[in-house]
Amino acid sequence: MKYMLIMRANDEGYAAYDELDFTEIIAAMGAYNESLMKAGVLLAGEGLTDAAEGFVVDFDSTPPVVTDGPYAEAKELFNGFWIIQVSSKEEAAEWAKRCPLGPGTRLEVRRVTELEDFPQDNEWIQKEAGWREELEGKAAGTNS
Repeated sequence: MKYMLIMRANDEGYAAYDELDFTEIIAAMGAYNESLMKAGVLLAGEGLTDAAEGFVVDFDSTPPVVTDGPYAEAKELFNGFWIIQVSSKEEAAEWAKRCPLGPGTRLEVRRVTELEDFPQDNEWIQKEAGWREELEGKAAGTNS
C-alpha cells in the first residue's frame, strides 16, 4: 500500500522553524529520509517553496480564477510530502511518528489510491493502466 505523508505547519510551526539552525534541520530530515530509503519504503518526497511563490486556482466561477499566494485565509500550509510503500496503515503510522517535526507541525497520512481501487472495466481506468505501463517502459529505457 502507498501512503502520502503530508507535512503541514501553522504560525507556531513557522516561528519554531525560524529559531532552529538550518544545518540541524537538514541533518535531521536527511537522516529520516535515509532511514526511509534504507528500509526500502520511500517512493518519493519533496519539499515545497514558500506559499508566496505559489498560486491557487479557484473553480467556484467560470472561468476559474487564479490568485497568487500567500494564502491569508489558510490556518496551516502544506509544506512537503513523502510517498511511502508499506504493508499496512499501522506501518505508515510508525514511519510518520519518526519524522523529525516539532510543535506547530503535523503530518496528515493518507492512502494513495491505486488502479486496483477502481472498476477494472472502466475505459479510462484501462487507458490509465496503459499510460502507466508506457511511462514505466520509457523510464526503464532511460535508466539503462
